[in-house]
Amino acid sequence: MTESEQKPWISTYPEGIRWDADIQARPVFDMLDVTAAQHGDRPAFNFLGFQHTWAEINDLSIKLAAGLQQLGAEKGKKIGIFLPNSPYFVIAYYAIMRTGATAVNYNPLYAESELANQIEDSETDIIITADLKVLYDKIHKMLHDTRLNHLVMCKFTDILKPPKNILFELFKGKELAQIEHPKRVTWFHDIVEADHAFTPAVIDPVNDIALLQYTGGTTGIPKGAMLTHQNIVANTEQSAMWLGGDMPAGQGRMLGVLPFFHVFAMTAVMNFSVRLGFEIVALPRFELDQTLKLIHKTKPHYFPAVPAIYNGINNHKKVHKYDLTSLRYCISGGAALPVEVKKSFEDKTGCVVVEGYGLTESSPVVCCNPAVGENKPGSIGLPLPQTEVYIAHEVYDDKDLTGDERGELCVRGPQVMKGYWNRADATAETIRDGWLHTGDVAVMDEDGYVYIVDRIKDMIITNGYNVYPRNIEEAIYLHPSVEECIVAGLPDTQRGEIVKAWIKIKDDRTLTIEDLKEFLKDKLSPMEMPKRIEFRDQPLPKTMIGKLSRKDIVAEELEGKS
Repeated sequence: MTESEQKPWISTYPEGIRWDADIQARPVFDMLDVTAAQHGDRPAFNFLGFQHTWAEINDLSIKLAAGLQQLGAEKGKKIGIFLPNSPYFVIAYYAIMRTGATAVNYNPLYAESELANQIEDSETDIIITADLKVLYDKIHKMLHDTRLNHLVMCKFTDILKPPKNILFELFKGKELAQIEHPKRVTWFHDIVEADHAFTPAVIDPVNDIALLQYTGGTTGIPKGAMLTHQNIVANTEQSAMWLGGDMPAGQGRMLGVLPFFHVFAMTAVMNFSVRLGFEIVALPRFELDQTLKLIHKTKPHYFPAVPAIYNGINNHKKVHKYDLTSLRYCISGGAALPVEVKKSFEDKTGCVVVEGYGLTESSPVVCCNPAVGENKPGSIGLPLPQTEVYIAHEVYDDKDLTGDERGELCVRGPQVMKGYWNRADATAETIRDGWLHTGDVAVMDEDGYVYIVDRIKDMIITNGYNVYPRNIEEAIYLHPSVEECIVAGLPDTQRGEIVKAWIKIKDDRTLTIEDLKEFLKDKLSPMEMPKRIEFRDQPLPKTMIGKLSRKDIVAEELEGKS
């Protein structure tokens, strides 16, 4: 079989991009060092009007790294990041990796039980966070209940432009936390002012773990994907080659409303911008009206988002009042992009919307439609440089790589994780013969464009977040009135999917939706909370061997609406 038959995407690659491009292994922080050297005086981060240059971001990351070394940061140590989008996040991410320690991303929306589980599983000893009540009220409890022993605290008002910093304390002071345990807290500003001497760590990019990024993988049980320095740098380089377009390094502007703790934004927004010296214009969290105002005011060129965000803009009643014409490239990921959403957004903005595909275990980007070249609606595009994809049918077989026959999408490339942290069995199940088995069903056309047509996993993707039915079911089953429960995702034009729970209540009990949601409040994060709950007085559908059937109950729901 010829290479073009094995890799049909090569013949349709965009002009000027080579599939076999050389991608060098290097430490993650080298990207920031190079950008600071080449574009040090260029704006790096615009946070609510407060700007940092690349030289400032780089300098602060080195100073924080030196301070972390004083707290024991070194190879083998795990240091968490529990922050919203802000310059602190970029500084912390690169500082941790400078020390040789491993960064662990934490979702600020996690329930306390999820935080505790991830801290213990990852062996995190230090977490970098901010003095916001929404963060601190959760994380300081972990100093009592888990192995976590120290916090590095960032002062939120220090990254607000005057007079916003003063006004925030005057009018929103209740949102700031009262810090306890002073002996177990070190302030960011004290670290950078102390200006400790930094000792560069010796990094093996191929083998050293830069990041633990938690995911449910193929089982729904959260596991830390071990992403090496090479994995992260390779995926950033692949994305820069693929999506850099004709925008010169140091000149572009990136809109950052997706959360950096999510692997999509980590690469497609943060690391992509660091690599190319693009200014990041960010919000601490996505809010539709603020996003439209920010585009209108700051004129960004790149806008990665999930389909629900593009759809929200399409349907905003006052979208015509905002100038969105600065947008040139929009990268959609996290869920399937409806063709009509893509077309409507392109018509409103004049930009190119490219759909891509990835997963945590691949850092995350695997395939994407080209920014310049054929952009096939409904497709996730072509494999990125140095990335091979394989459509597995029943067993590994290199004979039938194309055609309409469905199979599991498998991936091989420099961005594929080293494995799952302390989960050898799960690693062996997911990576077989060097191929990452994604759990997603796909087909490939004769040009090498890939289409996701189904999911093997029961995972729900809502607003770009992975939600696992098993976790929700287990929480619901804790209620004494619940006899049976099935949780599944249902199609939704706004969010991609929504979470629905079907519940059989015990015959001698009663339960209301309001009471159940109150019961689940401290057990589930907001994204996991079911949007719909249906109580039934009859047993839920089961398979022939007596297992509750998620497939059948979803089919009933969809048939009832057809």
